[in-house]
Amino acid sequence: MPVIVILGGGFAGLAVAARLERRLRPGEAEIVLVSRENFSLFTPMLPEVSSGEIEVRHVVTPIRAQLRRTRFLLADVERIDVANRRVEYRFVLTHSGGALAYDHLVLALGSSTSTFGLPGVAERAFPLKSLEDAEALRNRCVWLLEMADSIDDPVRRRRLLTIAVVGGGFTGVETAGEIFELFRSVVRFYPNVRCDDIAMVLIEAGPTLLAGLPAKMGIYARRVLEGRGITVSTGDGVARADADGLVLQSGRRIETETIVWSAGVAPSATIAQAALPLGKRRGVAVERDLRVVGEPRVWALGDCATIPDGAGGFYPMTAQHAIREGPRLADNLIATLRGGALQPFAYRSLGMMAALGGRTAVAELPGGRVLTGFPAWFLWRSYYLSRLPGNDRKVRVAIDWTLDMLFPRDIAELRIYARGAGLESVVSPEARRP
Repeated sequence: MPVIVILGGGFAGLAVAARLERRLRPGEAEIVLVSRENFSLFTPMLPEVSSGEIEVRHVVTPIRAQLRRTRFLLADVERIDVANRRVEYRFVLTHSGGALAYDHLVLALGSSTSTFGLPGVAERAFPLKSLEDAEALRNRCVWLLEMADSIDDPVRRRRLLTIAVVGGGFTGVETAGEIFELFRSVVRFYPNVRCDDIAMVLIEAGPTLLAGLPAKMGIYARRVLEGRGITVSTGDGVARADADGLVLQSGRRIETETIVWSAGVAPSATIAQAALPLGKRRGVAVERDLRVVGEPRVWALGDCATIPDGAGGFYPMTAQHAIREGPRLADNLIATLRGGALQPFAYRSLGMMAALGGRTAVAELPGGRVLTGFPAWFLWRSYYLSRLPGNDRKVRVAIDWTLDMLFPRDIAELRIYARGAGLESVVSPEARRP
């Protein structure tokens, strides 16, 4: 029986596995999915997790609960041996190694944060790619408020309460808006902290926010954020970071102790080490049918792949595209097993949306139309709630949103999450970072 190995348990990998489970006949092929987490993460809601608006567990869904015919391995991918059609892995919990022989390999390993080798950034910035990143950032924000309330030095207090968010794309814009809302919501609990002490700076190296979308979306996002007191800096990238802040390429310095980094992504390190052709953004180069160029038994999709759109460009790295690439790849893989014809992936975006905090958003609709304000915010929430896997998660997130309208956000700093579970304890960011 042919073995199909899927590497990655995000949007793309799960979409492939789910489609294969529905369409493969019993005994036609074995499906194996390898992921270093036993859950899938709904990444569009990470900024809301970091601000405490949504509970951490409400944006994750166990992989084993979503897939019934797929063999699941909780493991890190160590090496991909394309020549011998073999994947080496190491179990996350036991650290013992193993290997899988495959007939077809699906790469859905996603991407990692890229700091472009800028001095000091990797050591001092908070990324926002994983659940741990979001919770660490939320803990950091609460710690900043507690520290600021405990000291008498106004200069240090100002530096503590200045947050620099680098990257003016969707994640950066949404994170800046959400964290600013968190601070404004809970500042009344800290008698030595004034609203005027809190400063949010959004830094984008390019000329506009939300680059690649209609210009009026970026213009509107900037106007809303600045109207709420957030400083937006465009056309000036980061040069380096140190213990007391950031230095921009223009020489301007921003005094801060917290840098949130959402300015760039890079393919998984495992992909970079494999003997596979790379394309734009250093992702795996694939044909339009999602087979890796020159490798008929290897497939790739999602953030780790460079997928041509048939018009000379490439599809963007978004969840909207990944969940649609998965079924096409699965159908083509099944067609390969059955000797059928393969079809190219083709998809026209439904539009893009970004929440700006304060029940405000901006959305691009089909036809190039732009929706702003509360209607866009309502559309943003409705769409993402509908895409959240599992009815139980939908109900939990809806309740979180309702409670957020009635009560201030939680300011409990949960320093230890895994003690007693047989895992290394996870401590608050100030204890882990220089």
